[in-house]
Amino acid sequence: MAGAHEQWSSRLAFIFAAVGSAVGLGNIWRFPYMAGENGGAAFVLVYIGFIAVVGLPVLIAELTVGRRGKLSPTNSIRKLSEESGSSSKWGWIGHLASLTGGLGLLSLYSVIAGWVLAYIIKTATATFVGVDAAGAQAMVGAYVGSPGTMVFWHFIFISLTVFVVARGINAGLEKVVTYLMPILFLLLLVLVGYAMAAGNFLEALSYLFTPDFSKINGTVLLNAIGQAFFSLSLGLGTMIAYGAYLPKSISIHRSAALIALADTGVALLAGLAIFPLVFAFGLSPSSGPTLIFEVLPIAFGQMPGGVVFGTMFFVLLGIAAITSSISMLEPAVSWFEEKQGITRVGAAIFGGTLAFVVGLLTVFSSNEWQSIIPLASLGVVEINGNPATYAEIISFIVSNLIMPVASLMLAIFVGWYVSRDHLRDELDLPEGGIFELWHVSIKYVAPVAIGVILVWGLMPQGEGLPVEEAAPVEISEEAQSTSDASEIQEISISSTE
Repeated sequence: MAGAHEQWSSRLAFIFAAVGSAVGLGNIWRFPYMAGENGGAAFVLVYIGFIAVVGLPVLIAELTVGRRGKLSPTNSIRKLSEESGSSSKWGWIGHLASLTGGLGLLSLYSVIAGWVLAYIIKTATATFVGVDAAGAQAMVGAYVGSPGTMVFWHFIFISLTVFVVARGINAGLEKVVTYLMPILFLLLLVLVGYAMAAGNFLEALSYLFTPDFSKINGTVLLNAIGQAFFSLSLGLGTMIAYGAYLPKSISIHRSAALIALADTGVALLAGLAIFPLVFAFGLSPSSGPTLIFEVLPIAFGQMPGGVVFGTMFFVLLGIAAITSSISMLEPAVSWFEEKQGITRVGAAIFGGTLAFVVGLLTVFSSNEWQSIIPLASLGVVEINGNPATYAEIISFIVSNLIMPVASLMLAIFVGWYVSRDHLRDELDLPEGGIFELWHVSIKYVAPVAIGVILVWGLMPQGEGLPVEEAAPVEISEEAQSTSDASEIQEISISSTE
């Protein structure tokens, strides 16, 4: 087993890296459309609750395991199990999270992130000026209908991720996040200010912060906890890997609280940047995954300064995507270095290649293989209301199975099998107080909450429906006056997480 890796040069560098990992497309792309599809404020309330009760305790546990082990997720868990007299087989949690979950999610993530890069160019070149619903849908159709274009941008994004990770912690990850995270926060605040001036801000506030509790059901709970894991990068080995580079002088529980607060704040700010524009132009907040690619370009194309602020928005998305993608690749790279004895550059290229190849399934599921339903012979034709394509299957396995299962097992491992003395020593906390509250949460509350939602998510949610064309985008009568949107079918795109 190899020795310890590099360390973060400062607490600020670690915070930027961890927040960069947590703040990604999950906050700025996925959170708004998930909120739109799950009742707005009701979803937001449940999401924040899961962040506090489940997400934060698991985040602290992952960082603690990483710093105690100072190795890759798999080897850190094995090291702690040996210290505590437990079975080294607990190390499989690290494999499940970092090799299967992390690379699997990166394969999906990179396809969407590539789309973001393409739209930076489109927005900056004024492609969306004056665009109506028909034009926006046509652009989406042209993009997803061209596998060559999607593969190109998918490759570009994976290459950027590999380049950063290959340079190491200090020269690669740390340097990138130190520059990009301040820019991300600045851009987001500027966009919120623009939304206040150009959009229907009061309606957006009501939509996000006035809950209708009747909309909270099992689906909302499942989606909220899934969003909490996705948003905080839990169950992927990311925070264990980042914790391994964490100096002893940095407080884990304070850093974790700051990370969770920043992550949640960005998600809410993203909603406040997007929904005022959606409501101002009579568009639908529940337009699903295509919200930012099909609905927002209509708004940016018709408002004053739309080219500038639209470009800023997609640049913001691109920054969020790269700071998260490097964290998805890092856990696997650290293990390849330790176990296989290959260089960091070789490990980054190998891991990135795996993610790129698997990502091709997502690319072709949007066009050439759109009608292929791999599990149709088993009676599974839909997942979460979407056609069960390769992309949807991978998405479901990673987000609804691997991430919660890995988090559940890690909570059980830390709460029940790791020595309390070792945990207190690493957290630098005395018995009682904050430590006891966290230990009760990770030992009892988190496993029960994750387990219940996981079981519910695996239960049949009604009979499968035949695969049909997706419903048209909902557009108000005011917006329809610019184009006959009722005759235009939405491009069917997999709900990649």
